[in-house]
Amino acid sequence: MAILTIVKHPAEILEKECKQVTQFDKNLKQLLKDMYETMVAADGVGLAAPQIGVDQQIAVVDIGDERGRINLINPIIIEKSGEQTDIEGCLSFPRLYGTVSRPYYVKVQAQNMKGKTFIIEAEDYLARAIQHEIDHLHGVLFTSKVLKYIDEEELEGYEEQ
Repeated sequence: MAILTIVKHPAEILEKECKQVTQFDKNLKQLLKDMYETMVAADGVGLAAPQIGVDQQIAVVDIGDERGRINLINPIIIEKSGEQTDIEGCLSFPRLYGTVSRPYYVKVQAQNMKGKTFIIEAEDYLARAIQHEIDHLHGVLFTSKVLKYIDEEELEGYEEQ
């Protein structure tokens, strides 16, 4: 078990386009496992490779539903529709929250840890989490999409609703 250090903003790697994964081996499998354990330990629902200092298009997402852990390697959004606005935070921006508007539905093509291509469709909260992580892989931070910042007292009010 390895809990990795989460890169905090400002860090150059958080704002750069990540490289595509070309090697699907035991190192990738271990990295995915370590990323997942790091995300869970940090109480997150997603973690992208640049957030642990790795310049590759890799993300893990788990919103705690029946799908469990989703590994996304070289993901591409191929379809999106609708709109949702909700509060987001980011493990690379501790104690910073804001409302962000994103598509309600996404269809994503990605690869699994063995390099096999798959399609995943997601709505609502899962779609939001996936889009947030894919943004990281392209150097796009949620702070560039915030409509309104929320302070921690306001956030507690939202959580009780």
